[in-house]
Parts: sequence; structure tokens; C-alpha cells
Amino acid sequence: MSKLRWQCRRGMRELDQLLVRYLDTRYATASEADKQAFRELLELSDPELVGYLLNHQAAAPELQNVVNQILG
Repeated sequence: MSKLRWQCRRGMRELDQLLVRYLDTRYATASEADKQAFRELLELSDPELVGYLLNHQAAAPELQNVVNQILG
């Protein structure tokens, strides 16, 4: 979990808050597919994350469910 928490730190407060909130509130009870999607999401570049999480662009289908949960 500490590695994931570190990966949630992106240097942009809005992204950090969204990602850490998901990690703290939903990750532990998420399905294995959603956990994997979240880990894949953390490997994306900051511009991609900004597009998906702040500009509401559509993510790849395998990531979209987790993006929706993060934004929800």
C-alpha cells in the first residue's frame, strides 16, 4: 500500500486528492480487476491522468470503471 500511496503523489494537488481518496476509501474492497486497473492507471503519464480525471475524457475501456469510481 505504501508504494501505491507514493504513486498517487503526482505533484498536482487535484490529482493527488482524487487518487489518494480512492486508495483510502475504495481500493481495499475493490475487485481484483479494479485493483489492477487502478495500478495501470497510476502508471500513466500525468497528462493522460489529467485528461481522464479532470477533463473527463474517455479512458480505455478496461480503465473506465475505475475512473468513474474515482470521480464518483
